[in-house]
Amino acid sequence: MNATLSPLSAPGLQHRQTVAHSIAQGLLRHGVTEVFGQSLPSMLHLACEEAGIRQVAYRTENAGGYMADGFARISGRPGVVTAQNGPAATLLVPPLAEALKVSVPLIALVQDVARNQTDRNAFQEFDHLALFAPCTKWVRRVTEASRIEDYLDQAFAIACSGRPGPVALLLPADLLTEAGPASSRRANLGHFPLDRPTANAETVAEVAEAIAAARCPLVIAGGGVHISGAARELAELQEVAHLPVGTTVMGKGAVSEDHPLSLGVVGSSMGPNASSRHQRALIREADLVLLVGNRTNQNGTDSWQLYPPDARYIHIDVDGAEIGRNYEATRLLGDARETLRALVQAFQNRDLSARRAARGPLEARIGEARRRSWQDSEAVRVSDAAPIRPERLMAELERVMTADSIVVADASYSSIWITNYLKARVAGQRFLTPRGLAGLGWGFPMALGAKVARPEATVFCVAGDGGFGHVWSELETARRMGIKVVLLLINNGILGFQKHAENVKFGAHTSAVHFHPVDHAAIARAAGCVGLRVEAPGDLADALRAAMAADTTALVEVICDQNAYPPITFYTPGAEA
Repeated sequence: MNATLSPLSAPGLQHRQTVAHSIAQGLLRHGVTEVFGQSLPSMLHLACEEAGIRQVAYRTENAGGYMADGFARISGRPGVVTAQNGPAATLLVPPLAEALKVSVPLIALVQDVARNQTDRNAFQEFDHLALFAPCTKWVRRVTEASRIEDYLDQAFAIACSGRPGPVALLLPADLLTEAGPASSRRANLGHFPLDRPTANAETVAEVAEAIAAARCPLVIAGGGVHISGAARELAELQEVAHLPVGTTVMGKGAVSEDHPLSLGVVGSSMGPNASSRHQRALIREADLVLLVGNRTNQNGTDSWQLYPPDARYIHIDVDGAEIGRNYEATRLLGDARETLRALVQAFQNRDLSARRAARGPLEARIGEARRRSWQDSEAVRVSDAAPIRPERLMAELERVMTADSIVVADASYSSIWITNYLKARVAGQRFLTPRGLAGLGWGFPMALGAKVARPEATVFCVAGDGGFGHVWSELETARRMGIKVVLLLINNGILGFQKHAENVKFGAHTSAVHFHPVDHAAIARAAGCVGLRVEAPGDLADALRAAMAADTTALVEVICDQNAYPPITFYTPGAEA
């Protein structure tokens, strides 16, 4: 290296054909066009930018991880995120853990201390193998330049195959500047699902027969339908076999919610004013339940109380450990898309006359339950009260959305508002929610990642003031990187879920649930974004139109009623439909 280099001089990259360059070429081979990072590992990013790979530069590592997550969910390609060793690496734990829970493939490329400094208390040295072991499918430290392609390909293969999930590669700083090996590989492993196994044909045939003979069969689809890209096949099954379909929160959009056999989102938010409130009886009467890519988790099953206890369960999942986890089930172990295709094919020569005859009355029943549910919530959806009801905000958003819109919500109440009061217009429409660990603040960076993945789409993000406080800094990221989303900020001045749940559980709430007033629109403007503030319901439509027309990310701060809460069932246990 030139000894005359100084902090204020940048004559050009001094290293050529290094391990970092080998990684950059490997990333290109796997179809990577963007990496979410913040300059480190520096040698890697210099090589990537030289190769034409765009660095989407975040402000905090945890937000960068969620950007990569949102990117992966929309693009069908693994999100790649980078970080420095030590404290930066620890901030990747939450997004990696979220991705692990909900089967999203991420590739974390993390700088480590130089190999000859290992276990010497080098600056920011930490046991990253132990750090990442619980929150990834696989983590390795690369120590030999000759093995870099081996490990990079393993990282992509493991992240994208089987049940997708995050992986981490630890890259010692000195390794990255070593001479890189010649490349001999050609395979592109940068898409998921990488492999698509199909369930056993005999079991598929048996299941088709059981569904045809069932009195009240029901499908409940989870987020695995989206991970597999199986929405078209599920819609075909719904139509061919005349099956009612409900979804989990993460499964929302797996089928069109305008379809006469669609129940909407079912689970722990079916209390008063819920869009699927009056579908509960139909669920409980089911004698056969087909679960597709469904983790049968606490929220999705309303604490395991919603699903019928005496029904026969059939479970399609690529992860055998999920099948039968909470409900003993006939096992259809395989990719959701391919297994649904096989199931549709298995119906071709079967007598579906009973299902066909039941369809008319079933559609009428679902339609009446849907009508009653929407009628129940009409007052809050059209309310002219100020502070504004969040349901009214959702009604205004519903009017401007299209079938191509992507909606991302933060955790907590925001996810429940969008799943109840926004409608999936077509099978495959995407509503992104962080439901693996459901951490506050994850919605806005996920929306930025979704927009990077699909720049032609209109991306809306719904977040509360409590969650958004975690990621204000990423407004500057949106402005600097030219990423345009419409951010609808519900400002009720409280940690809503926390306050209301504490009241229900304990009869009191702690002092931490109330905030000092914050002008979020001013923060957006200070970061170079558009910032609008709405206090009257009649101004919502104009504000939404202005935000959509803006050239940059636009934050619409809506002053909402702090006493408004979504239809969470445990809030109103005596009000069951």
